[in-house]
Amino acid sequence: MCDQTFLVNVFGSCDKCFKQRALRPVFKKSQQLSYCAVCAEIMATDGLHENETLASLKSEAESLKGKLEEERAKLHDVELHQVAERVEALGQFVMKTRRTLKGHGNKVLCMDWCKDKRRIVSSSQDGKVIVWDSFTTNKEHAVTMPCTWVMACAYAPSGCAIACGGLDNKCSVYPLTFDKNESMAAKKKSVAMHTNYLSACSFTNSDMQILTASGDGTCALWDVESGQLLQSFHGHGADVLCLDLAPSETGNTFVSGGCDKKAMVWDMRSGQCVQAFETHESDINSVRYYPSGDAFASGSDDATCRLYDLRADREVAIYSKESIIFGASSVDFSLSGRLLFAGYNDYTINVWDVLKGSRVSILFGHENRVSTLRVSPDGTAFCSGSWDHTLRVWA
Repeated sequence: MCDQTFLVNVFGSCDKCFKQRALRPVFKKSQQLSYCAVCAEIMATDGLHENETLASLKSEAESLKGKLEEERAKLHDVELHQVAERVEALGQFVMKTRRTLKGHGNKVLCMDWCKDKRRIVSSSQDGKVIVWDSFTTNKEHAVTMPCTWVMACAYAPSGCAIACGGLDNKCSVYPLTFDKNESMAAKKKSVAMHTNYLSACSFTNSDMQILTASGDGTCALWDVESGQLLQSFHGHGADVLCLDLAPSETGNTFVSGGCDKKAMVWDMRSGQCVQAFETHESDINSVRYYPSGDAFASGSDDATCRLYDLRADREVAIYSKESIIFGASSVDFSLSGRLLFAGYNDYTINVWDVLKGSRVSILFGHENRVSTLRVSPDGTAFCSGSWDHTLRVWA
């Protein structure tokens, strides 16, 4: 989303020519170097054969991409909504705001549920990260970050720690303690360090590793205890805005989306992109795996949500209406996978029938754009955060 995109120029000594210039991160055999634009261009042309230019290689890549799309099109024999014609339509659908969480002094940018199905962590442009009890609406913990725009937060699987970050370019982990005399800030641990803002973070299946996405165009896997970089993921051509981990216990893949309009599926062990989808017409703000792990949904500034089947290696559904002209900022599936909840910049939450592609409900309540949305671990409710400074729990 343009409203959350920041460009940071780092000036310093180039690792190749040693001149003081604007630098960009360059990766050579997994080692990160800082090159100026001239040296980066020279490095890119190293190893070219005679009569080869970057333009000719780009042209060849586009040609191969076209052939790949042709092969995909041959397998495109039927639409998802046609297959689902015989499936019974959903009945009356009623959801209401059951709790409103007030306490942030500015736009709520991110939230996550604890595995206990009760606690919620949220982060805001006011520089605060708050842990809530969603049953009582009480605040259990609050941390003031050293920067505003805390754009990412996540609950650890054990429920004993939270992670957050934003314009400080870091991902910080805070252990949660119920001793009122203990300062959470004193136990803060800086785990990840990017060269641009942190846009998303998520713990893996344990508290020991954390996955981050950044405006520097990369994703990275870190060891929480040592802060060591375990794996980096390069392939996006612009800011990475979102990521989601595959739901299976042994899941070694995750999906990311960004300002280059691409959704990419990564192998966490090799660091390689294993699948890429480029059908959106604008920034991808949110990605979420289908509960089975065989597909994922994305929400974009092009005012559509899309469903991609990983086994068929293609887009299988588009969720849109002519009357919807504002971008989708956040998406999540119901526990069964039949419903797709999507928060939009026009202050509404649309509920889509995943199989039939039709909208089954519109939820009103927020007074500004909906920035984040997550279904609770037991599927009985979902929580949305908004630029109106509040979070709402719906059921």
